[in-house]
Amino acid sequence: MKLVIAVIQDKDSNRLSNALVREGFRATKLASTGGFLRAGNTTFMIGVEDERVHEVFNVISSNCKVRDQLVTPVSPMGGSTDSYIPFPVEVQIGGATVFVVPVERFEHF
Repeated sequence: MKLVIAVIQDKDSNRLSNALVREGFRATKLASTGGFLRAGNTTFMIGVEDERVHEVFNVISSNCKVRDQLVTPVSPMGGSTDSYIPFPVEVQIGGATVFVVPVERFEHF
C-alpha cells in the first residue's frame, strides 16, 4: 500500500475531489498554504494499493492544470525601499506536487 500526497491549487480542489470519488478513490483533504506565493492550496492524502498508484496519477494530472499568473514581488526587508520598484512577474502556478510514500500498516476503525 502507498500513501499519495498531492498538493494542488485551491481552484482545482473540487474538480479533483469529484474525479477521485468517480474513480473509486477515497481521500482526505487538508487546507494548506504555499510558501512562495502564500496562496491557498489543498493537500490530498490518498491511500491506495500499489498497483493503482498510476491510476491516481492519471486522475490528478487530468484535473490539475498549470496556469500563468502575474505576481508582484514582496519588497526586500533589509534594503532601501526608496529605490525598490516592484514590477509584476509572470509565474506558473497550479498543477500538482505529488509524493508517494510506502505505508507500513493501515487500520480502519
